[in-house]
Amino acid sequence: VQLVESGGGSVLAGRSLRLSCAMSGLTFDDHNIGWFRQAPGKEREGISCSNTDDGTTSYADWVKGRFTISIDRAKNTVYLQMNNLRPEDTAVYSCAAGFSSLWVGCKIAGFASWGQGTQVTVSS
Repeated sequence: VQLVESGGGSVLAGRSLRLSCAMSGLTFDDHNIGWFRQAPGKEREGISCSNTDDGTTSYADWVKGRFTISIDRAKNTVYLQMNNLRPEDTAVYSCAAGFSSLWVGCKIAGFASWGQGTQVTVSS
């Protein structure tokens, strides 16, 4: 299994970025997908996760409609569209995949495969 993120960068507050996660060695039919982030000095936190068994998608409360996860099965790629970025969104963003049978919500414990992460820096 290999996950490779791209699309990070430095932007001004209020701007948008779209992160991509190219996945290989797995199928979306039996894997849950998630986006997580880790800010300096803070623990990694879940942003949005997709449960492949019931087709539901969850978002962290703080997202408040600014971020959207999507999956392109033809390209084996997962996206995270981030709008109205804020300085507090500065973090390393990572995608993750976990077996669908191990769903525990949008939590690190349920995801065994991780990308290397991509840096997002938002300045005011």
